[in-house]
Amino acid sequence: MAIIDLVMPKMGESIMEATILKWVKQPGDTVDEDETILEIATDKVDSEIPSPVAGKIVEVLFKVDDVVSIGTVIARIEAEGASSGAPSEVIEIVEPVKETVADIAPAPQKENGVPHVPAPKIAAVASNGNGSRFYSPLVKNIARKEQISVAELDTIPGSGKDGRVTKKDILHFIENRGSSAAPIQHQSPSAQQAMPSSKANTQVSTPTATQSFSGGTEIMEMDRMRKLIADHMVMSKQTSPHVTSFVEADVTNLVNWRNSVKGDFVKKYGEKITFTPLFIDAVVKAIKEFPMVNISLNKEKQIVKKNYINIGMATALPSGNLIVPVIKNADMLNLVGLTKSVNSLANKARSNDLKPTDIQDGTFTITNVGTFGNVMGTPIINQPQVAILATGAIRKKPAVVETEYGDLIAVRQMMFLSLSYDHRIVDGFLGGSFLRRIADYLESFDTNTLI
Repeated sequence: MAIIDLVMPKMGESIMEATILKWVKQPGDTVDEDETILEIATDKVDSEIPSPVAGKIVEVLFKVDDVVSIGTVIARIEAEGASSGAPSEVIEIVEPVKETVADIAPAPQKENGVPHVPAPKIAAVASNGNGSRFYSPLVKNIARKEQISVAELDTIPGSGKDGRVTKKDILHFIENRGSSAAPIQHQSPSAQQAMPSSKANTQVSTPTATQSFSGGTEIMEMDRMRKLIADHMVMSKQTSPHVTSFVEADVTNLVNWRNSVKGDFVKKYGEKITFTPLFIDAVVKAIKEFPMVNISLNKEKQIVKKNYINIGMATALPSGNLIVPVIKNADMLNLVGLTKSVNSLANKARSNDLKPTDIQDGTFTITNVGTFGNVMGTPIINQPQVAILATGAIRKKPAVVETEYGDLIAVRQMMFLSLSYDHRIVDGFLGGSFLRRIADYLESFDTNTLI
């Protein structure tokens, strides 16, 4: 029989280790292909690891609660039906991981200094309460960061196996925590004495609650995703000297074409065509002419040129936060393919169904500030990329039109495009020429384009 080495799978770009929660199968147990062998947890996600083959568990190399590095052999399986004497194989499982948008990057550890009533020490969450209920490392980590006490944690209904609290359960609890009165927490005598008598029964503040100290000011804590966005934006401005260039484009032909075909497009493909895929199509064509915009700069100050074009599209979420799903190999897609990709990723973002792979490996980003009625913007570069395009609102304006009879003033559909770029490696000539070429492609859109 062939012996198969099962290794700890890669669970995401930034995850380097995982904790073993439970061995579902033990040495000597038979297992079918894709049947769960063990459950693991990281700071971002809990997951079940399936068997890559049918056979028998020969050996498990780690115990429950052991922290294991990615790529380490964790078990050995005797494959069913393989010839004896076959060499040992190593099987690495790439587990599809489903995360919420708040878990895309590690949560910042720093406090924001907002005054609040001292809460009970959350360190107790590191244990399993009274020993009667199990909490995964992911759930405990979220509880610490969101200042959820053990008493509160014990009240959360669990939808996992044997009533276990899952990430979805605790995030749902956090989301709804501020909508109802939080339970009064027990204070130590010293804490009670330190509080004014009029505040003795004040409820412990929660991350989603607001606080008013003077009656005219409210202080609200950022949610976890907003903290991540804030840190990323500050890092980008500290990393790259930003320069922004602007052009105005006459997109009358493009607007008229879309208005004439959008009904037929839905009937034929079942998809609504927005302006976003049309913008992406123009950007892709321009990148092919100016490939040195599709680059990044590594720590050794070396230019890394990407021979693939992955376009990120900034997407506003119902919460008011922002996420940037990525259309992979956008240069390989026609207008229909781009439309389907744009709609699919936007819907997944708004319903919290994006996977880690959906937001990785972007080489250039577009943000549509025109969605909010803004005519232009100065966007912040999405590191480690070197440029980002903002598309403004399309508005009817009087403009000079050159005709065979001379210059005329006509009502045209006009918009501003703005490009922010990293002036360390993209100078004004490259950035300005690239932006102008995007506008050229939009202005010269063929109204006879077939769908």
